[in-house]
Amino acid sequence: MFGRFMPTEGKFFEIFNAHAEHIVSASRELELLIDNLGEAEVHKQNIQVSEKAADKLTHEAIDLLHKTFITPLDRDEIHKLITTMDDILDLMEDVATAIWLYDVQSVTSEASQLAHICSATSAQVKNAVALLSDMKQARQILKACEEIDRLESEADAVLRTAMSKLFREEDDVKTLIKLKAIYELLESITDKCEDLANIIEGIVLENA
Repeated sequence: MFGRFMPTEGKFFEIFNAHAEHIVSASRELELLIDNLGEAEVHKQNIQVSEKAADKLTHEAIDLLHKTFITPLDRDEIHKLITTMDDILDLMEDVATAIWLYDVQSVTSEASQLAHICSATSAQVKNAVALLSDMKQARQILKACEEIDRLESEADAVLRTAMSKLFREEDDVKTLIKLKAIYELLESITDKCEDLANIIEGIVLENA
């Protein structure tokens, strides 16, 4: 009887979906930033807008956890899910800030490749998160997670190629340091997306 007077479930899935939209928006801005360094400041600011909006959603979800008696997923899973999503956006902001702080004037095709992979991975994150409210879609959710894993492996391969080329061909030490940092930050975004995919796979296995 006590449970009838307590909040039930809350709007967790709506928060997840809104957060995922910001991840996709920021990833697109990151692509544009990498491919148009002359407009880096504008795209950096747009990424920061998305990051701040998503940060509010993260706090809203965590606050809702404390107020909700019955949650749609395990409380620990909800916390891991939303905080890992937040980490993805933090890393995107880190890339944009680094490019601006380091005054990067040009990037390589490998950096552009990594940015495009980040965008593709973010789209799959959105797809997986959008289906979480319906465990009948378990197969489709796991398919999106598999694609995230594949893209992360692709990013690893691009990173290895980029690093090999950088240390063999770049004579300017400052440029080498800058590009190495950018490469690693971009690849870390796909790593974090893979972490999220692992969390989502665990949710599906537990609830489907």
